[in-house]
Amino acid sequence: MINRELINPQSIVVVGGSNNVHKPGGFLVRNLLDGKYKGDLFVVNSRETCVQGVKSYTHVRDIPDVEMAIIAVPAAACPEVVEILSKEKHVKAFIIISAGFGEETKEGAILEEQVLKSINEAGASLIGPNCIGVMNMNFHGVFTRPIPEFHPDGVDFISSSGATALYIIESALTKGLKFSSVWSVGNSKQNGVEDILEYMDRNFDPVVDSKYKMLYIESVRDPDKLLQHASSLIRKGCRIAAIKAGTSDSGKRAASSHTGAIASSDAAVEALFRKAGIVRCFSREELTTVACIFTMKEVKGRNCAIVTHAGGPAVMLADALSKGRLNVPNLEGPIAAELKSKLLPGAAVGNPIDIIGTGTPEHLATAIDYCENRFYEIDLIIVIFGSTGLMKLYDAYEVLHKKMAECKKPIFPILPSIVTAGPEVQNFIKKGHVNFSDEVTLGTGLSLVINTPKPANADFQLFGVNVAEVRRIVDNLPSGYLNPVDVRTLLKAANIPLVEERVSADKDELLAFAKEIGFPVVAKVVGPVHKSDIGGVSLNINTEEHLLFEIERMMGLPDVTGILVQPMLKGQELFLGAKYEERFGHVVLCGLGGIFVEVLKDVSYGLAPLSYDETFSMIRSLRGYPIIKGTRGQQGVDEQKYADTIVRLSILLRFATEIKEMDINPLLSTDRGLYAVDARIRIEK
Repeated sequence: MINRELINPQSIVVVGGSNNVHKPGGFLVRNLLDGKYKGDLFVVNSRETCVQGVKSYTHVRDIPDVEMAIIAVPAAACPEVVEILSKEKHVKAFIIISAGFGEETKEGAILEEQVLKSINEAGASLIGPNCIGVMNMNFHGVFTRPIPEFHPDGVDFISSSGATALYIIESALTKGLKFSSVWSVGNSKQNGVEDILEYMDRNFDPVVDSKYKMLYIESVRDPDKLLQHASSLIRKGCRIAAIKAGTSDSGKRAASSHTGAIASSDAAVEALFRKAGIVRCFSREELTTVACIFTMKEVKGRNCAIVTHAGGPAVMLADALSKGRLNVPNLEGPIAAELKSKLLPGAAVGNPIDIIGTGTPEHLATAIDYCENRFYEIDLIIVIFGSTGLMKLYDAYEVLHKKMAECKKPIFPILPSIVTAGPEVQNFIKKGHVNFSDEVTLGTGLSLVINTPKPANADFQLFGVNVAEVRRIVDNLPSGYLNPVDVRTLLKAANIPLVEERVSADKDELLAFAKEIGFPVVAKVVGPVHKSDIGGVSLNINTEEHLLFEIERMMGLPDVTGILVQPMLKGQELFLGAKYEERFGHVVLCGLGGIFVEVLKDVSYGLAPLSYDETFSMIRSLRGYPIIKGTRGQQGVDEQKYADTIVRLSILLRFATEIKEMDINPLLSTDRGLYAVDARIRIEK
C-alpha cells in the first residue's frame, strides 16, 4: 500500500543517521537538509547527540511520534527497530535502505518477513529493503547523488534498481529533463513498480499530477496489474516509457515448434507493453530521450522536416527516421524555390533543409517559418544547430527558443556542441527546454513513440468465433498434439479459413480426392511432429502415379498413421502462432513464413485477446512488412484478412487456455484469399 505519509510526511526519523556523510545514514540526513525538508526531522544514533545540527536520540524508544522512518542500520537490527517504531511511535511509512535481506541469504529472507509482518500489522507502507530511497518535491529521502530538479510537470520515475536509477537520472540531467518523483523499490517486499503505478492511477489528478512516467523493471511480478494501471493512466492522458531488463533467451527450453523456439518470456513482456500502450526502450539513453519527447508538443504525423547547417548529422538522422518508418518528404516546387531564394548561395531545401555553416540565426528563423506555415505536409520539425565558431550561438538559440513557443508544430532541438558551447546549451535548457545532443538517438526515440499503439480496448467482440463450439471441442480432447482432423475442427470453429484437405490411410480415397480438387497436390504424413525431418512432405505432385508412389512410400515411414492430401497452392507464406506464458496468458506471434520465421525470427508479439489496432501494429512492425504491402511489382497480402485471422485466433485462445502452443505455418496468402495450410496445436489439461 502507498499512503500520504510515504509521499508527504510531516515528520521523519533517520535511524542510523550520522555526521559522516560518506556513510548512507549521514548522506541521507545531508540530502534531507539540502533539500530544505520543511517537516520535523529526527535522528537516532547511539553515539551522537547532534547530527549535522539535528538533535540525535540514542534509541528509537526515545523519539516522539513520527510519520516516516528511513532506516539505515544493519539488517539484523531492522526487525526490532521496525516493531518499536510501528507499535510504539505510530510510524506509517518506512523506507529501508539496508541490504542483507532476501536478496542475499535465507536468513535475510526471514528477517525481511519479520519486518513486513510488523509493517502490515500497523497498516503502514514499506519501500525496500535494499533500495536507495524515495525523493520528490516534498523530501529527498535518498543516500545518493545526483538529486535532480523537481517540478510538478517533471517525470515520475520508478526503478527496480537503485544504481540503475542513478545512471538514468544522470542521462536525464544532461538533456534537461526534470522530475516529479523518483522511487527506488529495491526488493519490493510490499510495494513494487506495479503497486506504485496502481496508486498513481487510482489517485490521479490531471490538474496537479505529472503526466509522464519512466519505468525500469527487472521483473514483472503482476502482469495484470501492470496492464490495468498503465493502460488506465495512458487513457487519462499520461505517457509511459519503460525498460524491461533481463531479456536473454539463455534459459529458454528446447521446443518442438517454431512458436516454442521463438517465443520467450520477453515476448510476453513485448506483448504486454504493446497492449498497455507503453513505449518500450532498451537503453538508458533511449528511455530518457523518449521521456523528453513526452514533455514536448505531441507529434500528430510522420512527415519530418530537418533544418540544419551540417549535412552529415542530417543524413544520419534521415536514415534513423526512415528505419523507424517515419518520412522525410522531398520539398520541391515554387514554395521550395522561394525559400531557397531567401537563404545563402549553396543552401539546399529539398529536405534536409541545409542553411549551410555560414547561415545566420535569421536564416534559421526563415527555414522554420516555411516549415510551420508554408510546407503543409510537414508534421514536425527537427533542428540541428551546433557551434561553427562563426556566430553567437546565444542568438541562434534565442531564435529557436521563440519559435518553439510560437509554432504549433513540435520542434525538436539537436544541439550537439555540449562541450564547445556548453554555457549556451545550458542557457537554452534553463529556459525550460530539453536538448537532444545525438540525432540518431532522437530519431530512434521518435520512432518508438510514434509506432507505439494506444492502449487496447478492454472490450472485445467475438468476430465470428463460435465460443460454445470451441469449448465443446476442447473439453472432449486429450492432452498432447492434436491430430489433423481435430486441428481442423477447432480452427473451423474459430472461423479461420482452411485449405481443402483429406486425411486417410486409404490410397483410393486419397486418389479420388486429388482428382476432385485437381493436380498438382501436396502429400504429408500424419503422426510424426516433424514431418520434413523424416521425408514426410512431398510437393508439386502432378500425376496419379506420382501420388500413389508417395502414399506407399510415406506409409512405410516410422509412426505414420495416415496421409494428408491438399491442393498445391501458390502465394506468400505467412506465419501465425501462440504460446501460453504463466501469469501473462497467450502470446500471439505473427510474421512472414519460410526463412523469415525459421532463420530471421522476424515476428512480432501481442497478448490475447487482440484488438484490431494492436494487430495492425504487430503486422506493421515487422521488418518484412514491405513484402506484405507489396514491393517491386509483386502482389501484397490482404492486410485486413491477415488481421481478421490473427484477431480470431486470439479470441479462440482467450476461451481455450488449455492450448499451450500452436503454429499455423504456413498461412498462405493467395489470389483467392488466406488459407491455413498446416497447423499444430498442443493441449495440456
